[in-house]
Amino acid sequence: MWNAEDLQRWYDPADPVHGVAHIQRVAALAERIATAEGADREIVRAAAYLHDATERQEVDPLDRKDHHLTAARLAAEILRQAGWAEERIAAVQHCIRAHRFRNSQEAPQTLEAKVVFDADKLDAIGAIGVARAIARSIQKGLPIYNPPSSLFLESGVLAKGEIHSAYHEYWFKLRHLKERLFTPTARQLAAERQSILVAFFEALQAEASIAADETPQ
Repeated sequence: MWNAEDLQRWYDPADPVHGVAHIQRVAALAERIATAEGADREIVRAAAYLHDATERQEVDPLDRKDHHLTAARLAAEILRQAGWAEERIAAVQHCIRAHRFRNSQEAPQTLEAKVVFDADKLDAIGAIGVARAIARSIQKGLPIYNPPSSLFLESGVLAKGEIHSAYHEYWFKLRHLKERLFTPTARQLAAERQSILVAFFEALQAEASIAADETPQ
């Protein structure tokens, strides 16, 4: 649908978390799920390629709070230039706005939006998910592991002075993604990835705890 030059205009090829490689993986997963579930593949494909899109020079890559809204607006511009009908543009925009885990304002309503949501979340678990979680912490200057407080373990809220880490992201978000998936196809694909994700972060917590216990006081 779009070539490598297009993708590099909207995504940083060097970004290990939300760059070109992430988009290509999500697009491939979305295509696979859409085919199995009978979704509109053209809408799914467009939304998968554009779900994180930005005009790179205008956006801080570490500030992603409203990236789904930015991407939806940019997608409309791109698709109008390509001659898409407004109702199909709206369908793609819904997929994009509804793909965020932390977005409670617009949940996926259409099959296509559920497919894109699922494809994006599958790329956040498994070995790739582990690598992306670690890379994101490094991008933000945060540790890979920091012992979570009892407050965070119970509520997902950081205690005063507590530093968020990749393990925090696992505890709050990543370990719950499998249960949030919508489609049978995605849930099937998630089974092995979930095992890899959980095994890694449990090992990380165990090894980091040993190191902490052995540190001289």
